[in-house]
Amino acid sequence: MQVLKNGLEGLKDGAEFDLVVIGAGGAGLSAAVFAAIDGAKVLVVERTEFVGGTTAWSAGTTWVPGTHHAAKVNPSDTLANVTTYLNHAVGTQAPAALRDAFLKYGAEAVAKIEAQTPVRFRPYPKHPDYISDLPGSTLNGRALEPVPFDGRLLGELFPLLRPPIPEFTVLGGMMVDRTDINHLLAMTKSWPSFKHSVSILWRHLRDRLSHARGTRLVMGNALVGHLLHALSKQGTATLALKTSVDALERDDKGRVVAVRLSSATGKARVLAKHGVVLASGGFNRDPVLRAEKLPGIPAEWCPAAPGHTGEAQALARGLGAVEGQGAQSPAFWAPVSLRQRADGSTAVFPHFVMDRAKPGMITVNQAGARFVNESTSYHLFALGMQAAQQAVPAYLVADAKALRQYGMGMVRPGGKGLAPFLTDGYLTEGASLDALAHKLGISAEGLAQAVADNNAFAQTGVDTQFQRGVTAYQQNIGDTAAGGRNPNLGAMSEGPYYAVKLYPGDIGAAQGLQTNEHAQVLNAKGQAIDGLYAVGNDMNSIMGGVYPAPGITIGPGLVFAHAAARHALAGSTLLGSNP
Repeated sequence: MQVLKNGLEGLKDGAEFDLVVIGAGGAGLSAAVFAAIDGAKVLVVERTEFVGGTTAWSAGTTWVPGTHHAAKVNPSDTLANVTTYLNHAVGTQAPAALRDAFLKYGAEAVAKIEAQTPVRFRPYPKHPDYISDLPGSTLNGRALEPVPFDGRLLGELFPLLRPPIPEFTVLGGMMVDRTDINHLLAMTKSWPSFKHSVSILWRHLRDRLSHARGTRLVMGNALVGHLLHALSKQGTATLALKTSVDALERDDKGRVVAVRLSSATGKARVLAKHGVVLASGGFNRDPVLRAEKLPGIPAEWCPAAPGHTGEAQALARGLGAVEGQGAQSPAFWAPVSLRQRADGSTAVFPHFVMDRAKPGMITVNQAGARFVNESTSYHLFALGMQAAQQAVPAYLVADAKALRQYGMGMVRPGGKGLAPFLTDGYLTEGASLDALAHKLGISAEGLAQAVADNNAFAQTGVDTQFQRGVTAYQQNIGDTAAGGRNPNLGAMSEGPYYAVKLYPGDIGAAQGLQTNEHAQVLNAKGQAIDGLYAVGNDMNSIMGGVYPAPGITIGPGLVFAHAAARHALAGSTLLGSNP
C-alpha cells in the first residue's frame, strides 16, 4: 500500500483507480479492503491525519447475525428470528428490503474478509439485543467483536491509527475492554484474573519503552488495526491523508467517473473507473445540518471523531441524491459527561454500560425526580432525556459504596483520586442528600423522595415506576454479583453522595443518503446514481434511527461495504459478470 501522509504529494493529476473511497473509518476501510482483495486499484481519501474515524473510538462491536461464529454460542438462532426481531423493533421506519439484503449477505461478508485477510472476529459469550423483550431477540451470537490486535504489526503505520479516547485508557495509554476491567478489579481475588492482569500490565510496560501508547489494541482500535493491516498488504491500494473532496464529476451519461481532490500540498483530479464510495461518517459536524436536525444539541456534546463534516453528502445531493425519511431519530444517542482537559480540549465521555445501570445509582432531572429507566439502552436513555422536562442536564447520582464499586464516568472504580474531579466540578459531593441537592441546585425534596423510592424498590426487587431490570439486556449490564433481588437495583444509604452531570450526545448519524441493496445512492425518483455508493453513516441507517442491538452501525457498514465493492466491480475483468 502506498501512503500519502501529507495530502496529495506524490499523486499524479489524472491518476486512474478502479474505486475511490471517501473516508477511512470502519466502513470506508472495509470497502477498500473488499475491493483490493479482488484485485482492484483503490484510492482511500481521508480528510484528517488519522485512520479509523469514530470506529476507532467505539467498542468495535459488529452486529452481523447468521455468521459461522454464531453457532459457537447460539446454534439455534435463525435469520427468521432476526427478521422477526427487526420487524418489531424497526418496522416501517426503514425499508425492509435493505434489512433483508443485510441479513442475506452478512455471513458472506464476514466469511470473506476473514478468509482472505488477517481480520478476525469472535462472538460475545453474552451480549443481548437491546430491546430484548421483543419477539425474535436473543442473548448472544449476533454481536461479534474484533479479537485484540497487535499494533506492532502495523510498523510505521501504527501512528496513523486514531488513538483511543484518553479517558478510555489507563496507565498512560493502555487500552482495556470490559473483560480486562473485570479482571483488573478482581486481580487480588482470583488467580485467573491475577494472571490476566499481570499479562496485560507487563505487555504495556514493555510497549512504553518504544511506543507512545500501548500496542495491545482492543475494541474499535483493534478493528481498525485489523483493517489497516489487511489493506497494507494490498499493493493495489493507496491511502491519502489530510485530503478533502471538492467535487464529484459525471460523464455525459450521468455516471460518476472522477473526483476532484485538494490538500495543503496540491490538487488533483483522479479517475474512478468503477465508482466512488462515500464513507465520510455522516452529517454530525456540519453546522447547518446539525442546527436543522439536532436543534439545541451543541456539537460540544458529540463524542464522535472530528472528520464527519457532511461535505461529501452535500456533493452527492448536488447530483440529485436524497436523504432517507421516516426514522425514529436522525441520530444515534448516548448520555455523555463533559470535562475540560489540561490542554484546554473537552473530554466527552459516553456512559454506555459501566455505571448508570448499576445498583446504587439513579438518574434525576432538575426537580430531583427520576424520569427514565436508567438501565435501558444508551440510545433510549438519551432520547428520554430530550423528551422529559428539565432533564438536560440530568444528574447521575450514587452513594459512596456504588462510586467505589463502579466508578462514575471518568472517575475510576475504587473511590480514590477524587480531588481533581471535585475541584474542577466534574464530580459533585454532598455529605448528605440534602447537601448534594443544594450544591446541584435541584430540589432536595425531590431527590430525597427519588432515593427513598429506589431503596424501597431495591428491597422488593421491583421498580414500579420505570420497570428497571426487567429485561435480559438490562440485567446483563447490571451486577448480579451485588447480591440484590434485582441486578440493577441497590439501596443508596452510605454517604457521602455524588453526582455527575449528563447531557444527550449524538454518537453518529442515523439519517443519511438513501440507497438500494447494493449501496447505490438513489435520487428522488428512486433511481440509482450510476457509479455512486454510500456506506457507514453516509448511508441512511437500515435501522431507521432505532438502536436494536450493539454494533448496528459497524455491522451494516461492513456488510454494505462488501455489497458496494462487489456491485461496483461486477462486470469488470476483476470479478467477472456476476454481481
